Amino acid sequence: MTEEREAVPGVGAAVHDTARDRYGRVAAHEGPHLQVRPFSGGRTWTADPEHLRSLGQDELLKILVAEANARSARGRHGR
Repeated sequence: MTEEREAVPGVGAAVHDTARDRYGRVAAHEGPHLQVRPFSGGRTWTADPEHLRSLGQDELLKILVAEANARSARGRHGR
């Protein structure tokens, strides 16, 4: 087998779940799957490691800034 596989992301890794088009951090390993928590918090979801792609620093920063801006906008509108 000469096909190169990307290593399974570790706990805390920033990832994109390509099957669900969702972004988050790896929260735990559960058997052959991973639990991923959205950056904004909330419930984890189960992800297949084959569908996870590690995020680059520029991609992570873009997502975190967008979420901070969304939180700020909610605060200005009374929620």
